[in-house]
Amino acid sequence: MKLLVKAPAKINLSLDVLHKRTDGYHEVRMVMTTIDLADRLELSEHNRDEIKVISHNRFVPDDSRNLAYQAASLLKRRYDVKKGVIISITKSIPVAAGLAGGSSDAAATLRGLNKFWGLGLSLDTLAEIGAEIGSDVSFCVYGGTAVATGRGEKIQHIEAPPHCWVILAKPTIGVSTADVYRNLSLDSIKHPDVDGMIEAIRNKEFEDICSKVGNVLEDVTLQLYPEVAHIKEQMKKFGADAVLMSGSGPTVFGLVQRESRMQRVYNGLRGFCDQVYAVRILGERNSIE
Repeated sequence: MKLLVKAPAKINLSLDVLHKRTDGYHEVRMVMTTIDLADRLELSEHNRDEIKVISHNRFVPDDSRNLAYQAASLLKRRYDVKKGVIISITKSIPVAAGLAGGSSDAAATLRGLNKFWGLGLSLDTLAEIGAEIGSDVSFCVYGGTAVATGRGEKIQHIEAPPHCWVILAKPTIGVSTADVYRNLSLDSIKHPDVDGMIEAIRNKEFEDICSKVGNVLEDVTLQLYPEVAHIKEQMKKFGADAVLMSGSGPTVFGLVQRESRMQRVYNGLRGFCDQVYAVRILGERNSIE
């Protein structure tokens, strides 16, 4: 028996940090949505009672450091599953890009093994389990479009944004999320209009969505990594309707409504950046099959 599961990437349309929590995490308030750039996972039976991860990307670990492995291990222990599984991961989402690739792989593993092992768990239960693995996993279990609070694990669903193109460009650098948060000055940040973004999405107003994008981590990353600032400047220059960094970076995305403009931005970025993608917003919530 084999089961294929898609693991879509996410972007942050709005990301605000409210304060440092007593547990060491930061309290956040974000608007996230899924996009049509996805890893693909194949789950198959193992002839031994163990978990095996096959990674087709040398930057993705194939042991217990892998979030998909951790998701399978957590489900297996919690529900006393006496079966093994082979998880083969084919990456399309860039690694360490601020697009929740690892978290989405973990979420896809939870959704897939729920069916593969016949556990009969709800999405809500899978999201609770996902929160134990990583802050973005809960959102990735649900997919769609949502306001995320807490450390990112508290999810309130909202309707999908209007259809548009998303152009993504990732420079050939890695960004340390810990360094970005360490350099964030909570006293001097300009908070994005998260409520305004939610309202713009509700009203399906593309121009309002473009005017409300914001990410408090962006200024920190732009100062630490000038390559990210350069990509953002070029994406604006080529004509994207809105440009923002996703998560802690380094990926920058642009929103575009017209296909002709999307092609212009995409082609312009391909001139100096290897990892460039043009995809659509998905924005619709997952369901239990």
